[in-house]
Amino acid sequence: MQMLINGKAVGASDGATIDIINPATAKRIDTVPAATQGDVKSAISYAHQAQPVWAAIPVHEKVDILLKFLSLVEQNHESLAQTLCAETGKPITEARAEISNISIAFRAFCERAKHLYGQTIPAGMEAGQEHHVLITRREPLGVIVAVIPFNFPCDLFDQKVAPALLAGNAVIVKPSTDNPLTLCRLTAYLNEAGVIPGACQIVTGRGSTVGNWLCTDPDVDAITLTGSTEVGIETARHAADHLAHAALELGGNDAFILLADGDVDLAVDELVWGRMYNTGQVCCASKRFLIQRSRVEEFTEKAIKRISSLKQGDPTADDTQLGCLISEKAAIKAEKQIEL
Repeated sequence: MQMLINGKAVGASDGATIDIINPATAKRIDTVPAATQGDVKSAISYAHQAQPVWAAIPVHEKVDILLKFLSLVEQNHESLAQTLCAETGKPITEARAEISNISIAFRAFCERAKHLYGQTIPAGMEAGQEHHVLITRREPLGVIVAVIPFNFPCDLFDQKVAPALLAGNAVIVKPSTDNPLTLCRLTAYLNEAGVIPGACQIVTGRGSTVGNWLCTDPDVDAITLTGSTEVGIETARHAADHLAHAALELGGNDAFILLADGDVDLAVDELVWGRMYNTGQVCCASKRFLIQRSRVEEFTEKAIKRISSLKQGDPTADDTQLGCLISEKAAIKAEKQIEL
């Protein structure tokens, strides 16, 4: 699969590629370009050229374009879910739900965008302003880089790309190297729906190279990143170097608390949802279980029984409840944590 730069599907300028592996089968399912620094600079340049043109398009026309995009998503719903399942290893039922979220999120942002009004400050609010009426309006930031993680690529694509485009910005998507295929397809559908060339692009490659080139470029006006705390700190430094706006959603250490008067059965139900969804690869998943001593034994027994009943297996099977981790590397890391 190719990157999308200036409305065209392209490979890396030096021809380099990265294998995309199905984590459930360890088989290669596709390749993506390993973008060069020149490719990244080209994408940023095209974004700068396209942004004022895209910004000048009325909001209602932008909404119409995004609704056409949603039609393309719906037409390809199952195919997109299968792609997401294959490259991520999440159960197909969860993949289908994530694809369904695209319509929910984009429609919500479309409605909100139509009500992002400016403000009017009446005359006389301050001394010397008795005969002046002040009007404010919202302006796009410019070129936004959206760095998206592996665990919920479509959900984060929705939350970063939709509002940025509706506000008149140009967006460059940097997907995870582990599973960029679904986002490459979504970016292509946005362009097919009518987003002008350069206004929404996707570049693929390692975060240590492509991600750094994007986040350190002084022509990038804002960075929105979901990822680890360590990468977030590094990104904040890069943004500060050229005063780019930064929105960072980073790791957490969320507590799950059960008190003595709590409903243990309900707590176990919430445990499955809060800890086991997406095989536990969720930034806000329950991680620290604080159980009142008088309920520990009951909770532990019921939790083990419930977790043991979950069906783990082929992510493409409709009855699979637990898929696999995103990569063998992630599985090895988890195993080492268990053995501590």
